[in-house]
Amino acid sequence: MQQDNSPLPALLKILAKLPGVGARSSRRLALHLLKRKDAVLYPLIDALSTAATDVVSCRECGNLDTVDPCGLCTDPRRATQQLCVVADVADLWALERGGSFKGRYHVLGGLLSALDGVTPEQLRLDALVSRVKALGITEVILALNGTMDGQSTAFYVGDKLAPLGVKTTRLAFGIPIGGELDYLDDSTVSTAMAARQLL
Repeated sequence: MQQDNSPLPALLKILAKLPGVGARSSRRLALHLLKRKDAVLYPLIDALSTAATDVVSCRECGNLDTVDPCGLCTDPRRATQQLCVVADVADLWALERGGSFKGRYHVLGGLLSALDGVTPEQLRLDALVSRVKALGITEVILALNGTMDGQSTAFYVGDKLAPLGVKTTRLAFGIPIGGELDYLDDSTVSTAMAARQLL
């Protein structure tokens, strides 16, 4: 029988906060971790501790890395005139997995959403405009989710960039309406990147 001071309820509660993990899955994860302490639990604790202290948000693009600016921003092999705008780091990683984009990125930090109360001031939109001006960007690619929030954010960003005269494109074929980049296969993301179109 579980004692009142048992750490298990706290562990289950934290695990249940992870995306896609409910009460039942948190119990399965906890049991797996506790049964395989040496092989899984202790290495996970070490990895989480290292990530908590070493991983930072890049002040340039918003990516996560152990250096600031990140490796993508400082890579001299990347195209400097193209800037790909994504909602969050998961989307950036999805595009990098596909390997079809070789320019620079800008993470907005979310999408505009009236329902969730996300306003333009909460996103990195001013930083985007500043980067486009400072870096001499010739094309901004809007790689935003095919959801209503993604589409409204794309139109808003397009309006913000219009006075700068920069070519603004968005992903096309392959991204279904209502689809999210992080859940798509690599070839779908690559096809969408290759078939981008003017906004």
